[in-house]
Amino acid sequence: MKYILFAALMLLSAYTRGQTKPFRLSTRHLTGNVYVYISYGLPDDKTPFPANGLYVVTPAGIVLIDTPWDENQTQQLIDTLKQRYHQNIALCISTHFHSDRTAGLDLLKKNGIKTYTSVLTKQLAKQNRQKQPQFTFAKDTVFKVGGETVQTYFPGEGHTRDNIVVWLPKSKVLFGGCFIKSMDTDSRGFIGDANIAEWPLSVDRLKNKFRDIKYVIPGHQGWQGDTLMFDHTIKVVTGK
Repeated sequence: MKYILFAALMLLSAYTRGQTKPFRLSTRHLTGNVYVYISYGLPDDKTPFPANGLYVVTPAGIVLIDTPWDENQTQQLIDTLKQRYHQNIALCISTHFHSDRTAGLDLLKKNGIKTYTSVLTKQLAKQNRQKQPQFTFAKDTVFKVGGETVQTYFPGEGHTRDNIVVWLPKSKVLFGGCFIKSMDTDSRGFIGDANIAEWPLSVDRLKNKFRDIKYVIPGHQGWQGDTLMFDHTIKVVTGK
């Protein structure tokens, strides 16, 4: 009897582990027509971890910066934006090749949404069997959608060889992505594709690129601190 009970408990445990409850994506207003959305992944296969993305609502459609961490959450975002704003997503720009930035690219393409990355990001995505965009750009690029200017900038290698940031001059919002570390952490996080030596130098270039920054959004966790996150990132990366 004890053996039967033990076996039943083991089967129940295995069944429970096999059930993956979908994560619920959330959104937060940042400023004006700019919003942060938060999706979740399991980088250590145990604890849900948040990833920040951005979207900008314009009369000509919504500009999406990065995709959610999986296709289920990407569909949630598509549905939420359609219901809330009665707008389609005009385009999506992914800031590097990791799945917390690119996992939803195929689904976006299936929904007729233009998807963009740098040429290098597409190359790295292909090499690492990650989702790939429909279109690419070879250098820093300015997108104009519905009166909104969206500027990409490659500061140099850091979290990855291809990490870019996105600047919104109208609202003074800088999306730093995983290139920038939140004040909430002292961990470098995943550095398997990082260039530790160049990362601080690249952050210094970013510090000197844009002026009057009001909001800085890192790739993960909270965004309190704004431009203080630049020096914090250098401190985390160098350990000094």
